[in-house]
Amino acid sequence: MKKLIISILAFFSLSYSYENLSAKQFYELLNKEKDYVLLDVRTPQEFYKEGHIKGANLIPIQLFKYLYLGGKGIKDKKVFVYCRSGNRSAAASKVLESWGVKKVYNLKSGILEWKKEGFPLEK
Repeated sequence: MKKLIISILAFFSLSYSYENLSAKQFYELLNKEKDYVLLDVRTPQEFYKEGHIKGANLIPIQLFKYLYLGGKGIKDKKVFVYCRSGNRSAAASKVLESWGVKKVYNLKSGILEWKKEGFPLEK
């Protein structure tokens, strides 16, 4: 029981250092960087119906528990993550960091802010 409590406390005391970016910051950094991974963690329905950012890889947050991407060539890359409103992508950002990904950027208000700013989407 003591080990369980210590594990739970350790989990909640982890500080995550992923960066929350506005749509403008996210857009500008995407256009500046050359070697990065762009993850859309929404559902397939959202991805195809609402559109997605060019070059995005669809990996729904529901699948993250079945994946381990940290050692698969993304550990040292910059990883940009987004969802609809920023909540699922924040959770995905935490998971990516726990896998050892060093540079994670979260679109803090999601694709909703991206659309509001008028940035391009693909369908």
